[in-house]
This record gives sequence, C-alpha cells and structure tokens, in this order.
Amino acid sequence: MVIMWLLWYLLLSSLSPSSVTSIIRLTMRPIKFVLLVSLILSVHSHSLSLHHPAIDGLLHRLDSLRPTSSVQESTAKGLLQRLLPTHSQSFEFTIISKDVCGGSSSCFIIENYDGPRRNRPEIVIKGSTGVEIASGLHWYLKYKCNAHVSWDKTGGIQVASVPNPGHLPRLEYSKRILIRRPVPWNYYQNVVTSSYSYVWWDWERWEREIDWMALQGINLPLAFTGQEAIWQKVFKRFNISKEDLDDYFGGPAFLAWARMGNLHAWGGPLSKNWLSDQLILQKQILSRMLELGMTPVLPSFSGNVPSALKKIYPAANITRLDDWNTVDGDSRWCCTYLLNPSDPLFIDIGEAFIKQQIEEYGEITNIYNCDTFNENTPPTSEPEYISSLGAAVYKAMSKGNKNAVWLMQGWLFSSDSKFWKPPQMKALLHSVPFGKMIVLDLFAEVKPIWNKSAQFYGTPYIWCMLHNFGGNIEMYGTLDSISSGPVDARVSENSTMVGVGMCMEGIEHNPVVYELMSEMAFRDEKVDVQKWLKSYARRRYMKQNHQIDAAWEILYHTVYNCTDGIADHNTDFIVKLPDWDPSSSSLHVKSKQTDSYMISTDTYETKRRFLFEDNGLPKAHLWYSTKEVIKALRLFLEAGDDLLGSLTYRYDMVDLTRQVLSKLANKVYMEAVTAFVKEDIESLRRLSRKFLELIKNIDVLLASDDNFLLGTWLESAKKLARNSDERKQYEWNARTQVTMWYDSKGVNQSKLHDYANKFWSGLLEDYYLPRATLYFNELVKSLEDKKKLEIEKWRREWIMMSHRWQRSSSVGYPVKAKEDALAISRHLLSKYFT
Repeated sequence: MVIMWLLWYLLLSSLSPSSVTSIIRLTMRPIKFVLLVSLILSVHSHSLSLHHPAIDGLLHRLDSLRPTSSVQESTAKGLLQRLLPTHSQSFEFTIISKDVCGGSSSCFIIENYDGPRRNRPEIVIKGSTGVEIASGLHWYLKYKCNAHVSWDKTGGIQVASVPNPGHLPRLEYSKRILIRRPVPWNYYQNVVTSSYSYVWWDWERWEREIDWMALQGINLPLAFTGQEAIWQKVFKRFNISKEDLDDYFGGPAFLAWARMGNLHAWGGPLSKNWLSDQLILQKQILSRMLELGMTPVLPSFSGNVPSALKKIYPAANITRLDDWNTVDGDSRWCCTYLLNPSDPLFIDIGEAFIKQQIEEYGEITNIYNCDTFNENTPPTSEPEYISSLGAAVYKAMSKGNKNAVWLMQGWLFSSDSKFWKPPQMKALLHSVPFGKMIVLDLFAEVKPIWNKSAQFYGTPYIWCMLHNFGGNIEMYGTLDSISSGPVDARVSENSTMVGVGMCMEGIEHNPVVYELMSEMAFRDEKVDVQKWLKSYARRRYMKQNHQIDAAWEILYHTVYNCTDGIADHNTDFIVKLPDWDPSSSSLHVKSKQTDSYMISTDTYETKRRFLFEDNGLPKAHLWYSTKEVIKALRLFLEAGDDLLGSLTYRYDMVDLTRQVLSKLANKVYMEAVTAFVKEDIESLRRLSRKFLELIKNIDVLLASDDNFLLGTWLESAKKLARNSDERKQYEWNARTQVTMWYDSKGVNQSKLHDYANKFWSGLLEDYYLPRATLYFNELVKSLEDKKKLEIEKWRREWIMMSHRWQRSSSVGYPVKAKEDALAISRHLLSKYFT
C-alpha cells in the first residue's frame, strides 16, 4: 500500500493541481480521493515555494517592513469602497500568514461566509498581503460575477454585472478557491513611464492607479515621483546651487531622460512649487503602496551629475558624455556629465541619496533601481573593469542601506548586444554579492535574454513584457507569447526567474494585453488564449455576443499575434510622416505589395527611426492581413446595437476603426508618392486629398470618445500649475513631448520627432493635418512647376509651424466627447470599404 501511494506521489507531484484532481477523481474512492488531493496539493505547494535561494532572505526582510494586518485589511476595505461602494459589507477581508498558503508562497483564498447571514458578509477573502486580498477580490468579481476592471482611458470599470448585496454567487463544490503565486513578484513600470503617462497626475488619479495595480496583483512597483526634491537636498551638501540644478533637471515632461543623463535643462527649469508638490505626492503614493503591502522600488545614484560638480571637485573622475539626439550638439541641453563609479565621490553621493530617502520616507524598502550602463557604454570592454564599476555602484547603495538590492533593467543586453557579450554580462552580473541583484528581462515577450544567457548566469531575474514605446496608440500584442513565455521560463532547467512584470513605456491602451499579462502572476500553467478571450469579451461588454466572439477570434490571430520580432513603435504615416524626398527612391522598381499594404520583415534595430525597403520606400510596421481585420471591424459594428451604452465597447470600437483607417492611410500615402515619382499629377492630387480627408475623418471619429482627446492631456498639465508662468511652461512641455519631442533647428527636425505620437482628436486636426498638407502641396507644386522638390523649404516651413503650435496656448481643446461613435464608425466603414 505504501508503495502504491509513493508511486502516485511521484507521478502526480509533477502535475498541476487541476490535472491532479482530474486524474485521481476518476480512479479513487471519495475518502481516499480527499486524502490524496491534500497530499498532492501539499507537494505542489512545496514545489511552488522553491524560489531562488538567493532571495529567500530578502523576502523575509521585506515581509518585516510591511504594516500590520489591520492596516492592510483596512486599506483593502477602502479600495472595495471605491470600487463597489454598494457592496462594502458584502466581503470580509483577512490577512493570513504564508504558512496557510501551503509554504513560503503568497496566495489568496476565496471562501463562502458560513456564519449567520443577516447583515453579515457573503464572501470571505483571505490573503498574505493587502495586494493578495485585492487580487482575490478581482478574481472573484471576474470569474464569479463577470465584472471587468480596466483603466478609465480604456473604457473603465464594468461592475453592472455584479449581483446586488445579498445575492452574490456562492462557491460550489470545494467551497474554496486557493490561488498561489508561482513566483514572488509582479513588477510594474518602466523608468520612462513616469514621463509618458504619469507626469501630470494628481493624487486622485494616482489613487485610482494604485487601486488598479492592487487588483492586478502588482506588488513590486517602481516609485520615482518627487526624487528631484531629494536630489536638491543631497546636492546642496556638495555645494551645488539652485542655479546649477536649473541647468541639471529637465522639464516635467522630460524628467525621465534627465534622470538617465540623456539630456539636461530641456523643458526646465523646475519651480519650487513643482519640487515641493511632487515630494508631497510621492509620500502619498508610497504610503498607499505600503498600506496595501506592496514593496516600492526607489531610485538610486547612477553617476549622472550637474556640470558644476566638475568645477567644485576638479580632481573627480567626471566624464562628459557624447551627444544624445540633439540636432547640432547644442550645449544648452546636450552632453551631460557622468561621475565614474570608481571615484570615491560616487560612493559619497550614492550613500547620501539613499540615506536622504530613508530620512524622508522611513526604511520602507530594500530594492533600488539603477541603470548606469543603459544606453551608456563603458569606455572599455575589459571584464575586470566592468566588474569594478558594478561593485562600486552597489557599494554606494549598500552604504546607504546595508540590505540594499540592486534592480537593473536588462535593456542594455538587448539594445547594445555588440558590446555586452557573455564575458561582459557575467562580469557585471557577478560584480555584486550573490542575491544582491535582480535583472529585468525587459523585452522577454519578443526578445528574451534569459534563454541566451544561462539564466543571467545565475542572477535572479523577472520576466517582463515591454510592449509599448512612447505611449503610442496602436492595437498590438503578442498574446501567445504572454500566455506561455513566463511558464516556459519558470519551469526551464535551472531557472532563476523570480517574477513577472510589465515594463511598457506608456500605459492606457490595449487593455486585453495588460489583463492577460497581469493574470500570469497567478498562473502556473499556460493559458488557452482562445478560451480566455471569450471569457474576457463577455466580462468586458457585460454579455456574450456571437459577432464579438468572432471578431476577437480574428483579432487574436492578426493584431494580437505579432511574431516578427519588431518592436512596435507606431510608424503609421499620419502620426509619423516620413521626412524624405520621394524623388530619391527607386519607385520605378515595383515594390512588394499585398493586401496587407506593407509587409515588414526586417530585424528591429533600436536606433532606426523608420523602416525602409530595399528600393528606398518607407514602410509602416504591419504584421497581419488588413482584410481580416476589416472583417473583424464589420463584426464589431454589427454587434453595436446589442452593446449600446457600453463604454468599454465604444472604446474598442473606436480604437479598431482608427486602426483600420490608419492602415488604409498608409496605403494611400504610398500610392500618392508613387504618383509623384511617376509625375502623374492628377493621381497625386486625388490621392493626397484622400490622405488628408482620412486625417480629418479619423479626428472626428476620435472626438466621439472621451479617451482619445488631446484636451485631456493639456488640461491635466495646466491643472498642476500654480501660476501663469508654470501654466505656460507645463503646456509647452505637454505639447512638445507628443510632437517634436526634442530640439529642432532650421531645416533639421528633432531626431525624436513623433517618437511619442498619439492618435488624439485635436492633434490630428491641428498638427498632423497641416504638416501633411504642406508636404503634399510641395509635391504638387513640384510637378506643376516641373522643378525639383524643395524638400528643405517644406522642412523649414513645417518646423516653424510646429514651433508656433508648441508655444501656443490660445486654443482650448475639448475634454468631453461629442457625436455618436457607432454612427460615425459605421459611416466610415461604408465610405472607405464598400
């Protein structure tokens, strides 16, 4: 008998709990079944708790920094009150120890409340932290009540399907749901998200975001707000004046790149009001994160210093860095200064910065982010030198906090792979004590590093999805990779994976991608995406609809199944008009054209602004059949009458219509420049009119949904201002980031123009449309006058026009939608595809 049980143990301990119960339910009597399930689940929970040994001590220390159970329970109750105020008494929340979870894993447990029913809770949710409780609440609302939670700007929250208090669905069968984290952490944010998405947020908006984070199970968020106020206090000790810092800090919308040492002073200076307000906001953010049991990741010193430090400490090893994307090396914002980590001053400043944060916030974390070598190649590839630099960076952290752990973005290993070969990678990763570094495999859904680096040479890492660049609006995703990649990495031989994460540059788009990725923090098996999408659509739109199911089936295999390995910057020609002279192309050589308009198969290169075909033609990124996606749009619109009133449906419908029309505009653009090269002036006039008309039509479409409005972005910037000067500065920052981005001069557009492009109503009509109009007017005039295209004339006029728009503050853009989105979408589909 013992042998038989042992055989069952060996066979089933390798399977998932669901597989276990399915197999043994068929083969055993009830009592033995219950006993064996308990045995196997305990084995399985043990396997889940086998985290990388190097971080076990860290996890225990972080647990000790969390607030009391009563604080976390109370904060989770506050979240429930904001999410479902009518059901504040319907749930009971309880913090439990990890032992109850079956090991050292965090978990949540959902149970029926079995006490007296009158005026009592209906459902009990237990969790090892406040985040786990919130995750359990979200799981219950999703899978028992068909509710849906997404960002406000992607349609918002759908809780109309939740039954009234007193009628919540009870759990059947086991009367208990237990979900463990297969890995300890769910990380969130990129170092630039703070500029592309969060820059103009107040506490009210941050509170909603932290609620969203907790519901999605995020327990390791980056917390970068307000650090300039800390730096001001630190640098004052090193005799750096306010005037010196005015030249050092970037403007509000460009702080991320000033922090990384890419630029200085651009968009600045920072006012006293900004510094103090952002520090207050950071304390509110950190307080709420901690109350929910999250572990915030704070910044540390990477070596970027004000230029004045070189004068104050002439013997210090300070290097002026090369130009980063200015048009002519303008010293007003180009070429920042880096203090070498080997210099003793580096340790002093790094220690002071960590200690100042502890003085301001208390000892709230042991994890600090530092990216000294991100897009900043060391002067030599000698492994010994690289190791000494890494050791110095960590020493500065650890002198400030003896328990410090260095969290590093692994982007450098992908973006600069020619430098970071195995010896250099190993030298950096092994330069700190074992277990004192965690790496973010930043682009793992497309170009994972873990499987090419012997699991980062033994260093714990987090499997991350990058997904978005510049906060661009584009329907795009890799759902198959997301649903399987984290599982493949975790169960691989000698895995050092300790978490999953979302590291997008900008948020508030593609809600389906972020919901699935968030769930992977609690999934120990691969997800059947097709089945999951049916459930997702039913939750998102409050009901099941066959046309919607069919549409999502198409979207899954097209828009959300990109496998070409290209990072998806939105390169649609409306929002990123190519800065080129078609006369120089080889358009007389027939290019590859298909129903997909343009096919891109090139390997992604991080420094390229546009993809070009061999014959000199620019091409937008396209990885699917546009004919199929038009079918999906037709199905979506057929469902419109059934889903009338759903804000989530309206958002997706508008976004899908925009996607279809923007790809059509790419085709029209290419046909227009082809007509120009062939000197077919009538076709050029007709096609350029059509391109411009598409811009106008898409602007009207976007104006029909609150979430695609330029006005919202600009008004949120102005709202933070305390006086007219700040209002003017903040609006300039907001306008510039989404258009030219960086400096431009004469006939030279910013090298980063349109990097952060947006499909927003107002921006299309007043910015992209005039630019395209000027461009096509020059093409037509060239053929009319039978003269060479004056491309530099267009550039000069356009740059002047852009500068006027960036400085403008006279136009007040709408912040509320107008007209009937469904009627507009149906009209445009009929207009362009009948």
